[in-house]
Amino acid sequence: MALTILVLLTTLFFMFFFSIYIRHFAGSDDDRRRRNPSLSSSSSSAHRQLIESMASSSSASNSQYCTRRKYDVFLSFRGDTRNNFTSHLHNCLTIRGIFTFLDDERLEDGDSISEELMKAIEESQVAVIVFSKNYATSSWCLNELVKIMECKEKENGHMTVIPIFYYVDPSDVRYQKESFAEAFTKHESRYKDDEGMQKVKRWRTALTAAADLKGHDIHDGINQSKKIDKIVDDISSKLGKSDRSLSDLQDVVGIHAHLEKLEPLLQMEINNVRIVGIWGTGGIGKTTIAKAIFDTLSHQFEAACFLWNIRENAKKNQLHSLQNTLLSELLRKKDNYVTNENDGKHTIENRLSSMKVLIVLDDIDHGDHLEYLAGDVDWFGNGSRVIVTTRDKKLIEKYAEIYEVQTLPNDEALQLFNQHAFRKEVPDECFNKFSLEVVNHANGLPLALKVWGSLLHKKGVDEWKKIVDQIKKNYYLGTVEKLRISYDGLEPIEQKIFLDIACFFRGHERKEVMKIFDRCDFDEAEYRLNVLIDKSLVFISKYERIEMHDLIEDMGKYIVKMQTDSGRIMNVEDFEDVMMGNMGAMAVDAIWFTYSDKLRFSEDAMKNMQRLRILRIFPEDISYRVFIIPNSNCQDGSIEYLSNNLRWFALIDYPWKLLPENFNPRRLVHLDLRWSSLHYLWNETKTQVFRIINRRFVDTSGSSS
Repeated sequence: MALTILVLLTTLFFMFFFSIYIRHFAGSDDDRRRRNPSLSSSSSSAHRQLIESMASSSSASNSQYCTRRKYDVFLSFRGDTRNNFTSHLHNCLTIRGIFTFLDDERLEDGDSISEELMKAIEESQVAVIVFSKNYATSSWCLNELVKIMECKEKENGHMTVIPIFYYVDPSDVRYQKESFAEAFTKHESRYKDDEGMQKVKRWRTALTAAADLKGHDIHDGINQSKKIDKIVDDISSKLGKSDRSLSDLQDVVGIHAHLEKLEPLLQMEINNVRIVGIWGTGGIGKTTIAKAIFDTLSHQFEAACFLWNIRENAKKNQLHSLQNTLLSELLRKKDNYVTNENDGKHTIENRLSSMKVLIVLDDIDHGDHLEYLAGDVDWFGNGSRVIVTTRDKKLIEKYAEIYEVQTLPNDEALQLFNQHAFRKEVPDECFNKFSLEVVNHANGLPLALKVWGSLLHKKGVDEWKKIVDQIKKNYYLGTVEKLRISYDGLEPIEQKIFLDIACFFRGHERKEVMKIFDRCDFDEAEYRLNVLIDKSLVFISKYERIEMHDLIEDMGKYIVKMQTDSGRIMNVEDFEDVMMGNMGAMAVDAIWFTYSDKLRFSEDAMKNMQRLRILRIFPEDISYRVFIIPNSNCQDGSIEYLSNNLRWFALIDYPWKLLPENFNPRRLVHLDLRWSSLHYLWNETKTQVFRIINRRFVDTSGSSS
C-alpha cells in the first residue's frame, strides 16, 4: 500500500513540474515574443498598409484604473442614419486620427444595452449623439442616452456630450414633440408599471438635458461634408488633439519614407511590447520623425506621453521629476507620484504594467534615462511601444530595434530648403544656382536647410550672393559654427533676446518670458520673438512654451562663451571667480546655473552688480546650503545688496532671514525663494505694493516664515 502511494505521489510530482516546463518554454507566440522581441517576424506590408493602420481604430487593453479613456469618441445613433450621415462622420473622425467606438452590429431591439456598450461609454472622452426622427423609437438608444448623461453629470465627470440634430428640431427633442411625441406615446403604453414609468421619465429627462447642450444642426444635404468637417473640428478641439493626420504630413519632406522604413520595426500588428530607437546626428530630424509617429499612432493606445528633450531636462530636473511627468501624462492626473528614481521604477511598473501605452523618450544621452524611464518591457502592458531618440547608439543597442536616420537626398533637401526660403512662392530662376550651392553645403542636414532657408527668405539677389558666399567660407567649420550666420543677421535686440532664450528661457512659458523681456525694456519684444520664429531659430510648443533645437541652443551658448563681455555667468567656476576675486562684477547682468557644492557670496561683488537683471541659482540637491563668506558684513540676518534691476530672482535655499531693506522690486517678474530661511520678505507695505502692482510669480514655500 505504501509503495502504491509513493508511486502515485512521484507521478503527480513529475506531472506538476512538466506542466510548469510546458507553460514556461512552450508558451503562446505572444508570450515568447514579449520575452524576446527579436522573435517577432518583420512586416512585409506596403507603405499604404502602414497609413491605413495608423488611421484605423484598434482595440486597447483594459485598464485597472477607472479614469482611463479607451476611446476618444462614442457614437450614439439610430439605424436610419447608419449608412449615410453616421457612416460619413465616422470615416472623417477616423481619417483625423480620432479613435471612435462605433457599434457595427447593434440590433437596437432589446430593452437593455450590452455590458460592452456600457463600458465603451464609460471609457470615452466625448459622446456624439445623432438625434434623428426615429432615435426615440429605440429603447436601446434611449438607454444609451441615459448612460451618457449619467457619465456627464456624475461627480468628477469626464465626458463631453455633443448633440447633432439630424433633420429634427432641437425643441422637438427637448420637449418630445413631433416624431419624439409619437415614440413616447408607444413607450408609455408599453411601460405602465411603476418601474417602467420611472424608466420613461429618465428617458425624457435625458432628452431634455441633451437638447439643452450646444450642438450642430443638419437640415439639408447641401454642403453636408463641410458641416461634418466643422463637427470633427469641434470634437478635435474638445479632445485637445494636435489633429495631425498622415495627410497633414505631406509638407514634412521625406517623412513617408521614414515611416515606411520604421513599419517593420514598430510591428503594430503584434501584441508584444517593443522598444524602437531612432538614432542619428544632431539636426537630422530624429524628433520630427518621432513626433510624426506619435501624432499618427497615439489614438491606438490607452494613453500616450512624449517626453521632450530629456538631455536638457534631466540637467534641470532630477530623474524622478521626469518619472512624475511620465506618470502624470499617462494616468492623466498631475501628481507627485514618486520622490526618488528608484521608487519611480517600481511605481511605473506597478501602475502601467496592464496599460497599452505609447511613450517617446526624446534625446537621451545617458544610460540612466532609459533605465529609469522605460527600463524593461515588463513595465508596460501588451501592445505598448516605446520610441527613443538619441545621438548615441550604444545607449539603445541592447534594448531596442534601431533605425538610423540618414541625411536627405539632394532632391528632398532642395524641396525642404525651398519651403523655407520661398514659402509658397515659385522661386525665380535667378536663385536656382544659389539654392543648389546652399543645398550642397548643407550636406542633407534638415536643420541647416531650414535655418539657412529662413535666413534668405524675402532677400534680394545681392543679399543672397553675400550670404551664400559666407556659408561657403564656413564650409569646414562644425555645424554649430556654420549656423552662426543666422545669428549674425539679427538686429542687436534680437540677438540679446535670442541669447537669453538659448541660455536661460528655453522651455519656459511664452507669457512669462515676454513679461521679463518687456521689463528688460526690449523694444517690441513680441515682434522680435516672431522674427526669431520666422528665422527657424525658436518655435512655440503646443503648451505655449518657447523651444529651440539642441544645436541652436548650443550655437547660442557657444556665442556667449566666445564673447568676453557677454555679462552672463552660467557655471560655478565663473561665479566663484567673480565672488572671490571681485573681477568683472560690474559687467554681470545674468547669473544662471545649478551647483552641487556649497557656494560663497561676496557682499562687495554683489554691490557692484548694479546691472544684474537675472539671478537664478538652483542646487542639484536641496540638502546643500548657500552661505556667505565669513568676512562679509551681514546686518540683521540679511544680504546687504541686491540689484534693483532684477527681473528674475530665484535662489533656492536662500540663507538669510529677509531681503535687503533697500531692494526695490518694482521690475521683478519672478521671485522663487523656496526652502529658504526667510522670516518675511519686507515690511507689510512694500509686500502689498509688490503683489498688487506686479501680480507676478512668487513662491516662498518651505521657508521659515
